[in-house]
Amino acid sequence: MHWLRIYRPNRATHKQVWQLAWPMMLSNITVPLLGLVDTAVMGHLPDPRYLAAIAVGGMLFTVVYWTFGFLRMGTTGLVAQSFGREDGDAIRRYLMQSLLIATTLGLLIWLLRQPLIELALQLAGAAPDVIEEARRYAQIRAWGAPAVLCNFVLLGWFVGNQNTRIPLLLLTITNLLNILLNLLLVFGLGMRAEGVALGTVIAEYTSLLLGLWLCRGLLQRTAGQFQWPALLRLADYVALFHVNRYLFVRTLLLLFCFAFFTAQGARMGTDIVAANAVLLNFLVLISNALDGYAHATEALAGRALGRQKRREFYTLILSATLWSLISAGLMTLFFWLAGDLLIHALTGLPEVRETASRYLPWLIALPLLAVWSFLLDGVFIGTTQVKAMQNTMIISVLLMFLPLWWLSQPLGNHGLWLAFCSLFLARGITGGYVYWQLVRHNRWGLPPN
Repeated sequence: MHWLRIYRPNRATHKQVWQLAWPMMLSNITVPLLGLVDTAVMGHLPDPRYLAAIAVGGMLFTVVYWTFGFLRMGTTGLVAQSFGREDGDAIRRYLMQSLLIATTLGLLIWLLRQPLIELALQLAGAAPDVIEEARRYAQIRAWGAPAVLCNFVLLGWFVGNQNTRIPLLLLTITNLLNILLNLLLVFGLGMRAEGVALGTVIAEYTSLLLGLWLCRGLLQRTAGQFQWPALLRLADYVALFHVNRYLFVRTLLLLFCFAFFTAQGARMGTDIVAANAVLLNFLVLISNALDGYAHATEALAGRALGRQKRREFYTLILSATLWSLISAGLMTLFFWLAGDLLIHALTGLPEVRETASRYLPWLIALPLLAVWSFLLDGVFIGTTQVKAMQNTMIISVLLMFLPLWWLSQPLGNHGLWLAFCSLFLARGITGGYVYWQLVRHNRWGLPPN
């Protein structure tokens, strides 16, 4: 209670958290919306192979792009701290360096597109006609790789600058444009899966151009100047490489867990894997809501650390914790009351509905189990304590997720969900321990008072 009395958030603190959190929540909603529209467009064509093709081809790019999500997270933390220090030179330097890294990685993906596509299609094991259609889709989508990775950087840079409304604007415009192009190219011009791919690539580059233009306006209001020689000196990339290497390992481990969960579910039968896929849509809703507070925490914690404001730092974290817990509790209540209705809305297959309802209790509990891992990720990203993120993920996967899955195999899919939910809980527990040690020994680098 002594801690709460000292750092109790006030109305202004809650307002700061909400001003940054709500645009990111709405931004996140636009992403699954686009996937639903793509599915609906392909699902209304006469042959199901087109829908299967974008599912197979789209999964490749989901995995590849998610692997490079560290470009957004690493940029946010470093820029937020620079914003707090009012270091306009560093804000510009991190933008240009991150964009250069993203462009290089994007071009590398494009150059390696053929072997990547063929490997993914071979692993997919789909029918020959689906493989051919997916190949055409993937070859077009690969052209958007530089734009996608640069857009990651821009989103992280805007959040680090305490601006989440521009990401909301960018994602909304981009996804609406993508939807309109898909409808035009598929239903208007008679294209198939390649039309969806082309519409997506055009939207990705449109988002990049619009984002760069909005960057220009924000930089005009930020003191400082570009240090062009820093783009050519490898030593000036140390901070970015230091942050991004840990985030890269953490992201790969998270991807492994999702892939492992899907693969183990597939071994249990069609109804199980279909039911798990339906229930994972609930996880999308959970992550969209809680990620909004995580993004707000990234920006505000980084800014407070840059300003060296101890009271501001802890009051903002406590405010974000309060709202995260309230949101998690409301989602648990919502899934408890309306979970079966959501399942019926997502699938009309009686067997899948019955199977999904059987495992619904795991999703009802998940918001309260996962809220801590989302929130602590935001704190660690904003303060660039990303080695802690990597280490807590390694411990959670190797000492909790995999052993618990192995021991609970006799429980079937319940055991799989037990291991999956334990992953989030373990990340919260290990992350909480690291957070407490950082607070106890003041390893944030904050002044004592």
